[in-house]
Amino acid sequence: MVSFEMNDRKKIGLGLTGFGILFSFLGIIFLFDKGLLAMGNILFLSGVMLTIGLKSTMQFFMNRRHYKGTISFGFGFFLVLVGWPVFGMILEAYGFIVLFSGFWPTLAVFLQRIPILGWVFQQPFVTSFLDRYRPRRVPV
Repeated sequence: MVSFEMNDRKKIGLGLTGFGILFSFLGIIFLFDKGLLAMGNILFLSGVMLTIGLKSTMQFFMNRRHYKGTISFGFGFFLVLVGWPVFGMILEAYGFIVLFSGFWPTLAVFLQRIPILGWVFQQPFVTSFLDRYRPRRVPV
């Protein structure tokens, strides 16, 4: 079994990622405030880099299967920085979904194990919905 060592770099990375998500959420709540959205994007990306490392981050984003998500996320990031936050966030959301689509089954299992919320995710209509949109494995 692989152990997950939590050193100071990873703790700071997780904190930056959390603050990035918080700033992005606040930027959306405050009617697409481009300053908050830009800060959220920068904090999120730097947090991911610190958490999993620069080499792993580059390998993840430059993977052949992730090109479409990387390009749309990057172009959305650029649009937020130049002052078009609505279009940028739409592109970023699409890129985020494409990039992290492989993690949705893991997230579904995690949500099913939360005490009160898990009951909702264990209902047959929710599990059939999650199974329908689960990505199919493609041999590499």
